[in-house]
Amino acid sequence: MNHWLDDSRKRPLVIGHRGASMHAPENTLAAFRLAHAQGADGIEFDIKRCKTGEVVIMHDATVDRTTNGSGGVHTLSLAALRALDAGHGEPVPTLDELFAEQGALAGPNGKPFLFNVEVTNYSTRNDGLEAAVVALIQRHNIADRVLFSSFNPWSVRKLAQLAPDIPRAILYASDMPIFLRRVWLAPLVPHQFRHPEKDMIDAAYVQKLAQQRLRVNVWTINAREDIARMAACGVHGIIGDSPQIMREVLLG
Repeated sequence: MNHWLDDSRKRPLVIGHRGASMHAPENTLAAFRLAHAQGADGIEFDIKRCKTGEVVIMHDATVDRTTNGSGGVHTLSLAALRALDAGHGEPVPTLDELFAEQGALAGPNGKPFLFNVEVTNYSTRNDGLEAAVVALIQRHNIADRVLFSSFNPWSVRKLAQLAPDIPRAILYASDMPIFLRRVWLAPLVPHQFRHPEKDMIDAAYVQKLAQQRLRVNVWTINAREDIARMAACGVHGIIGDSPQIMREVLLG
């Protein structure tokens, strides 16, 4: 069984958004290590393919905001990306590195450490990202601890075809076009999770989705009152920048 589908927990999953990104540079191995040290159940992070084809961990389409360099991720080789400083001397990591280092880690109570892989190929380029990430997951034998998510419903659909046993989530936000924010394409996109932003849900909404056998992981939750409210709504997981704060609220 995929561990994301485990409903036996008494509290929502604590998922570090881009690692423990409140306390360390986002989407770096340092942020992921810190999230684990803070007691997260797992981490959420973003992937893209660079010019030379490797899968790297980076949220933005360019490196300008999060590194000391500039340019589009798809225009830079892995060597060029590795020469950049992603914060506090941290390099831009590859997905292979992350899985090699943290693929065998345990989370709280000895349960496997989880990976929410956000697939962020929102351009019209068909760069083979979905096939590349599935191959890496199979190589590291960690399919039972991976959840895919994307704002791109066609990417989610492709992942369902490539790796039907790995659960998938549709991401959406209130400022998206109506057909995306209301998830009108859901019947065409096999998925088990919804990932709405926090202002889009309440307890009734979570219950409505539960009746459709859909679980809810909500993002990005940092304020203590919002963490408590999301837990009271009955969400499956909470994605936030500080696993430490989330655990303090959820565990008292």
